[in-house]
Amino acid sequence: MWDAYKKGFKAWLQLEKSLADNSVEAYLRDLEKFTQYLQLHQSLKTPAEVNLKDLENFIEWINQLLMTATSQARIISGLRSFYKYCLLEQISIIDPTALLELPKLKRALPDVLSYEEIELMLSKIDLSKPEGGRNKAILETMYSCGLRVSELVNLKISCLYLDIGFIRVIGKGDKERLVPIGSSAIKYIKIYLDNLRVHLPIKAGQEDMLFLNRRGHKLTRVMIFLIIKELCSLAGITKNISPHSFRHSFATHLVEGGADLRAVQEMLGHESITTTEIYTHLDREFLRNTLQQFHPAFLPLLK
Repeated sequence: MWDAYKKGFKAWLQLEKSLADNSVEAYLRDLEKFTQYLQLHQSLKTPAEVNLKDLENFIEWINQLLMTATSQARIISGLRSFYKYCLLEQISIIDPTALLELPKLKRALPDVLSYEEIELMLSKIDLSKPEGGRNKAILETMYSCGLRVSELVNLKISCLYLDIGFIRVIGKGDKERLVPIGSSAIKYIKIYLDNLRVHLPIKAGQEDMLFLNRRGHKLTRVMIFLIIKELCSLAGITKNISPHSFRHSFATHLVEGGADLRAVQEMLGHESITTTEIYTHLDREFLRNTLQQFHPAFLPLLK
């Protein structure tokens, strides 16, 4: 009975919301969990018949399955999207998810690299090796532009506008954005393109991909992770660092430097400003210094 609803929901996510295939499949999996719950409890109601109590019982059920708060929140988000579709298509006249409470989430923040630590990692790259020049360009680009690792490995030469200091990034849901790129990243990308990449045996279909391995294929996400882990080890950095740490450091350093949160949101490619706020955790010392410098109530402390 729900197959037709799922099919319509899938088409809506693809056509109206322009979501990537992975995101669409995730939404459908979450909806499938709900229909499985209804079947198990011999209560396969239509979307219009489902009420808030049904949803609360479902959340209690997945909680008993020891799902994390994050997973539960994602499932609730998926159900809310489904009922948004149902309202638009007049499948249901009431949204039973409207009063459904999200589980309290702890916002886990990745470790931030200081500018000095990033410089230390860059200094540990062996530029005498061909991959060294490539890795230098990779790290400079990640820190300069705050890219997701998926955006980095899929970055194309045709998306570089180095003469005007911008790159075109394909983000989540195939949404494009223009991001400024720093002079240091431009310098090392040009060195990589002109002196290193030209000597690679580039495979068919990979001609436009910027960063390649020695066999001429685009790099994988795992490869970027391994590059960063090795440089952390060489630099003696014991923090739990991943490619995402460069994106987080990019945003944190911008905000600490006084950047407007909306501008940071645009550069990171976040649909919601609340997502950007996760990246703007500021250490207490920075906040205290900022208050003492700019807030009238704190100005007497400077005397």
